[in-house]
Amino acid sequence: MLSYEKTLEAYLCKKVKSLGGKCLKMTGEKGIPDRLVILPGGKCIFVELKREGEKPRPIQDYRLQQLMFLGCNVLVIDSKEDIRDLL
Repeated sequence: MLSYEKTLEAYLCKKVKSLGGKCLKMTGEKGIPDRLVILPGGKCIFVELKREGEKPRPIQDYRLQQLMFLGCNVLVIDSKEDIRDLL
C-alpha cells in the first residue's frame, strides 16, 4: 500500500503532466524539496510533500528558507486541495 505522501506525490505529478508541465523528482542533497514543478510559461515551484498537518523537519525547513532567500517559489503541500489551489 502506498503511503499518503506517495499517493499525494503521484496525484501532483498526474495533474502537472495533464497541464503539459514537468514534475521532477529532487534528490542528492539532504533536506531538498521532493519535487520541482515546472509549468508552461516557465513557472517553477519547489514542492515539499507532507502528511496532512505535518510540518517540515528542521533540515527541510532550512533548505526551503535557502530557496526562498534566493527568490524561488516554494510550497509545502499536505492535501489534494493544496495541489488544486496550486494548479
